[in-house]
Amino acid sequence: MKTNYYIMKDGVLRRKENTIYFINKEGKRALPITKIYAIYAYGNLSFTSGVVSYLSKNGVPIHFFNQYGFYEGSLYPRETLVAGDVTIKQVEHYLDKNKRCYLAKRFVEGATKNILRNLNYYSSSKSLGKHIENIEGEIQRIENYNTIPQIMSVKGHIRELYYTALDEIFPEEFKMGGRVKRPPNNKTNTLISFGNSLMYTTVLSEIYNTQLNPTISYLHEPFERRFSLSLDVAEIFKPIIVDRVIFKLVNKKMLNDNDFVGELGNMLLSDSGRRKFLQEYHDRLSRTIKHKSLGREISYQRLIRLELYKLVKHVLGIQEYKPLVMWW
Repeated sequence: MKTNYYIMKDGVLRRKENTIYFINKEGKRALPITKIYAIYAYGNLSFTSGVVSYLSKNGVPIHFFNQYGFYEGSLYPRETLVAGDVTIKQVEHYLDKNKRCYLAKRFVEGATKNILRNLNYYSSSKSLGKHIENIEGEIQRIENYNTIPQIMSVKGHIRELYYTALDEIFPEEFKMGGRVKRPPNNKTNTLISFGNSLMYTTVLSEIYNTQLNPTISYLHEPFERRFSLSLDVAEIFKPIIVDRVIFKLVNKKMLNDNDFVGELGNMLLSDSGRRKFLQEYHDRLSRTIKHKSLGREISYQRLIRLELYKLVKHVLGIQEYKPLVMWW
């Protein structure tokens, strides 16, 4: 079974036959190519063109993050599954205003309903009724909008309402007081930024294994040098995966001051904080649930792939796309 590998230390990647080795001052670690799904690299990582060629040949992307945990870019293997008919249909759905808005609305709808699932989970112990009501009102309004800026505005407002609600769930030291990104200004903003970068790259790895073109998106504008379809699909999964990881880390008091560096106004995760987050994130992706339609256990990471398959069917006109909403 393939798995994600997280490299936290500076080092070198080298290839010997069918194995990639990560080498640093602490020793050598084997990464068998048949078991690598994707590599997440934090810090300085050196490698030869031979390593790059071998990883690309085997469809293994490397996602790079800087010393602060911010996403820098990806070494994306040569695409082998992208199909001309799917790409053409993707473009058609982008160029057609109504088709694009339909998909944009569905991404916001899926994200919002999963946000509401999170808030409803805590509503019995916290006074969250007003926040839930406000968010439900926002999602009802979205069907009346017919431009991407309007839909993005609704998405942004829903997130603001959600983050305000989180301040009633989290203890005092983890209250947000509003979303701040680069640099994050407090502990919860730090956790959200770190997790969202992970989610973006996880979705990108899954897109590579489908016929979809990652640069053609609907909710977010396609821009040069970014895989904007990852941003679209990540909206649905951030509440399911990233936010639930944060809830566990905070509510179970798994984090302490040593897991953060910097001060309020400029705060990041320390090495120990990143390790804790990555472990919980990996465990969350690996967790399985019984799928309602398939009737078998599948992992959370596999849910992302299935969501992408649904998108392929939609653009090909096989089945109308409906976003994943947590049923468990």
